Order: sequence, then C-alpha cells, then structure tokens
Amino acid sequence: MRVKKVCMIGDFGVGKTSLVARFVHSVFSEKYLTTVGVKIDSKIVTLSNAETIKLVLWDIAGTSALSTTEQKYLRGAAAYLLVVDGTRAETLTSALELDKMAQEMLGAVPRILIINKHDLIDQWEISEQQLQQLGSGDRPLALCSALIGEGVEDTFTQLAEMLSSD
Repeated sequence: MRVKKVCMIGDFGVGKTSLVARFVHSVFSEKYLTTVGVKIDSKIVTLSNAETIKLVLWDIAGTSALSTTEQKYLRGAAAYLLVVDGTRAETLTSALELDKMAQEMLGAVPRILIINKHDLIDQWEISEQQLQQLGSGDRPLALCSALIGEGVEDTFTQLAEMLSSD
C-alpha cells in the first residue's frame, strides 16, 4: 500500500481540523480548539481501481503566510488541501497566497481548494462569480461542510485518486 503525506493549509478557524475529524473519524465538534504546530492523522482510502492508499494528513496550524516552521511541516508533501471559510472572504486571499508559497516549495503537486462551511452559504462573503473563476483554473474546487459532512469524503477521495496517478 502506498502512503502519501497530505497537508491541510489555510488561515486560522477555517475548519481544517474539523474537515480532518469528519473525514477520518466521522465526527464534528462544536468546540473550537486551535491547532498548535501540527496534528497528524491518517486514513486508508479505497480507490476506484480497488487499490488502497493511506493518506497521512498533516493539519498545520492556521496561518496566512508560511513561516519557516510551517515550511518544514510542508516539506515532503505529495499533495495539499487549501481550506477557506466561505463566511470570511479574507481567508480566500490568505489561501491563494499560501497556494503560491506551497507551489514554490513543492512544485506541481495535486491540490484542491476547499470552500468550507457550505451549510452557511447564506452568510458567505464569496460570490458565485468568484467561485466560477476559482473553479476554472488548474486547481479543483470543492464546496464542503465539515459540520454536516457535505462533500468531505468526496473531496479527500478525489485527492487520493489524483495521487494514484503519480
């Protein structure tokens, strides 16, 4: 079985930890616990061709820029998920900057941009036009809700499928 390191990056409070908890343990906690440093979890995913791949998920503390420490955590990642809080437009700006930094470090590894908190779409600060622009590039776009689980399993599985081709 192949093992792939996947990093979760994005600003603080966007739902990185909640997405990992929903994907790995099928749970959601209302308690907000700030990640300090990095939290590592893993899950085995069965691909469409019946192969399995183990995703080792590095949930990196929220930041709008990669410090030397976060760069060390990112090193060796086979892929990453950029997470945005749809109710806070500034987290999209941070994620796009983090994407540039991560690409400079890692090169063209698979990545997906997740707009989280889809259950609160009526409170989103990201417009439909922005979503269309974000979804038209070389980076897939996923709309998810860690709270209700919408899109979470599909997004992580999509990333695993992207990793299976390398």
